[in-house]
Amino acid sequence: MKILVAVDGSTYTKRMLAYLAAHDEWLGDAHQYTVLHAVPAVPPRAAAVLDKDLLKSYYADEGEKVLKTVRSFFSKQGIKADYINKVGSAADLIAASADKGKFDLLILGSHGHGTIANLVMGSVATKVMANCSTPVLLIR
Repeated sequence: MKILVAVDGSTYTKRMLAYLAAHDEWLGDAHQYTVLHAVPAVPPRAAAVLDKDLLKSYYADEGEKVLKTVRSFFSKQGIKADYINKVGSAADLIAASADKGKFDLLILGSHGHGTIANLVMGSVATKVMANCSTPVLLIR
């Protein structure tokens, strides 16, 4: 199975990784993993005055802060994975990557806000599920 794992480095990502570790059926050579992290873009006005190399380095460093922990997890499990760091809206990038990459499953952690909180604040998980045709395993 081709699986996309979306991570943000939060406690919800850690909870999702713990779930994977506790369920042997999700780990192993039968699956091909790609880990995706979306770094929020620097506002356009600020980005316009920054050196392009500095901005690129910033995005790479921010992504590596999150991916380092996830790399360690997969390495300890003896699992190979591809790692992708993209810049932009997390919900849009996750949904587009899942569909474009023709993944069989998307796994992500969620804060688990209720319906009222989603109306007020929105939710990456809600937006992903609304814009993605790939099946989603949501870990709360």
